[in-house]
Formats: sequence, C-alpha cells, structure tokens
Amino acid sequence: MIRYWIGRRISAAEKALGASMEYLRHILRVSLGEFVRFWRFGRLADRRRTLPPAPFYVARLVAVLHEDCGDCVQIEAALARRDGVPASVLKAVVGLRPSDLPEELADVYLFTECVTQNAGDAETLRAKVRRRYGEEGLVEIAQAIAFARVSPVVKRSLGYASACEVKSISIEE
Repeated sequence: MIRYWIGRRISAAEKALGASMEYLRHILRVSLGEFVRFWRFGRLADRRRTLPPAPFYVARLVAVLHEDCGDCVQIEAALARRDGVPASVLKAVVGLRPSDLPEELADVYLFTECVTQNAGDAETLRAKVRRRYGEEGLVEIAQAIAFARVSPVVKRSLGYASACEVKSISIEE
C-alpha cells in the first residue's frame, strides 16, 4: 500500500517538474528501505538557510549540467522557477552563458565550473563567493554542488540517465 502511495507522489512530481523519475520507481520496487534513505538524502539536498534562491540554483544547475543529465537539469530549472529564480537567469545558465548573468551569479557559475571540472582559478572565485555570501553561504554552495551531482550518478549507475539536451529544457516565464 505504501509503495502505491509513493508511486502516486512520484507521478505527481514528474508532472509538476516535467521530467521522468522512473529511476525512483526502480529504487522503490527494489527496496523500500533504500528508497526511504535516498528520499531522506534528497530532503537534505534541498536545504538552504542563508543563500538566496538564485545562487543556490545556479550552483545546482551548473553541477547537473556537468553531469550531462537532461532530466536533472529540467528538474532543477523547474524547482528554481518555483522558488522565484528569474527565467533569464536559468536561460543564461542552461545556455552556458555566464556573461549574461549579474556579476554575483556569474561568480557562482564560474566557481561551480572550477569545482566540477577541478580546474581554473577556484581560489579567487571562492574568495569572491565567500565575501559575498559569507562562510555559511560558501558551505551551502559547496553542498549544493555536491548534492546536485548525486541523482545523476545514481540514475547513470542504474541505467536511467538520459544525455543532456539543453534545447529541450523547458523554462517557463
């Protein structure tokens, strides 16, 4: 009975976010306990306390773009819109145009790229991010980057990943 209820919640989330979550159904079919553990992790991943929505979601979007998961990018974009992030910001990120972002968000974008690619001038960007958002904000960005990468890795491991197709990402105005 509980699996049925959870399955309905997954279907509602798919409809609201515009992306398949079939990998969650797979986890649910295999082990209710593992599903609950993954769901709890997802609740942790959505937590932000000090950061405004825009830098939080810029970091998450850049991280999932790096993981090459189209469904995950769609989900992050939908969550960001629901949290009030302007469509123009999301379009710049998904379009890989950090120069179209305000400076404070471009810094988060470029910092996240440095972290996910383990390249570039992370020290200078980290200092800018720390000055702007404080130490707790930097920690939240670091966790946003790390947590955003988990679902694409799980999906790819289970055989449910779809390659990122930026052109198919829907960002509602």
